[in-house]
Amino acid sequence: MTQRSEVLLDVRNLKVSFFTHFGEVKAVNDISYYVNRGEVIALVGESGCGKSVSQMSVIQLIQSPPGRIMGGEVIFEGKDLLKYGANSKEMRAIRGKEISMVFQEPMTSLNPVFTIGKQLEEVISTHMGISKKEAWEKGVKALAAVDIPDPEERMKNYPFELSGGMRQRVLIAMAIACQSKLIIADEPTTALDVTTQAQIMELLMSIVKERGTSLVIVTHNLGLVSRYSERIYVMYAGRIVESGTTRDILTSPRHPYTVGLLNSVPRLEDDKDKELVPIEGMPPNLIDLPDTCAFMPRCRYAFDKCAGSRAPELRKVGENDHYAACYLDAGEGSIQ
Repeated sequence: MTQRSEVLLDVRNLKVSFFTHFGEVKAVNDISYYVNRGEVIALVGESGCGKSVSQMSVIQLIQSPPGRIMGGEVIFEGKDLLKYGANSKEMRAIRGKEISMVFQEPMTSLNPVFTIGKQLEEVISTHMGISKKEAWEKGVKALAAVDIPDPEERMKNYPFELSGGMRQRVLIAMAIACQSKLIIADEPTTALDVTTQAQIMELLMSIVKERGTSLVIVTHNLGLVSRYSERIYVMYAGRIVESGTTRDILTSPRHPYTVGLLNSVPRLEDDKDKELVPIEGMPPNLIDLPDTCAFMPRCRYAFDKCAGSRAPELRKVGENDHYAACYLDAGEGSIQ
């Protein structure tokens, strides 16, 4: 295992369920991962695989009911955050100050009836215990830090007066204003054009580099994070099915789902007439998960052992902490 002396966040065996009229939805099913200080990691997977729920659980923003954290530990700087109540003084001191989250929909994350300045001022004064005047000044500096032009004037604007890219920058400004040690960016480039996507990602990376902040990027786009993240965790049906360094995941994927994700990403060197290869089928019903591998019905590599055995556990499949949950790498064949 990799030396973890610099671990900032260590999530162990996290389980999160939503209780509905139809049954228990196991949204996050026993996942473990860690983030080192100053490190960039990515959680990748298609919609509904549990990426966002797992991150919202870290800062206890799961709506209850119907959601409930069923078990596990969230160790942040040596303290288990799940031992604190969601609305406790301790949790409120961490949420927004020590750990910040950039949500995927800036228009719904910002309050439409308050100015940008009012919202920044409230966040900063609450977490840093300073006067409103000082908070306003820090808000202006935060907007300037994320390259928003004329930040003093933008503080007076309402969210609807800004573009999608500018609103996303405002959310990032909120995350860095209190000098958070960890930023969780949940689909930070959703609904943005390609140029703005690149600008937002470069902005996040510059913050990591300049401030030593740790960053978790949550996305369905494996191509987006290939340039930025140091390690990748691939999620499917509430579980982590593969993890490793970005280089290992991209050059030597060891789980069929990861291979499918990579094949569905267009490449510049591909012929213009080449068709993308979709992952056939639909994700499983999380209320009625099978005991076998959840990806098996969609897997073109599935064989007898997959159907006759319990879902495989993560096992080491290479160097550099490369793990995959697939029987093909247990001496039963290969997907390469």
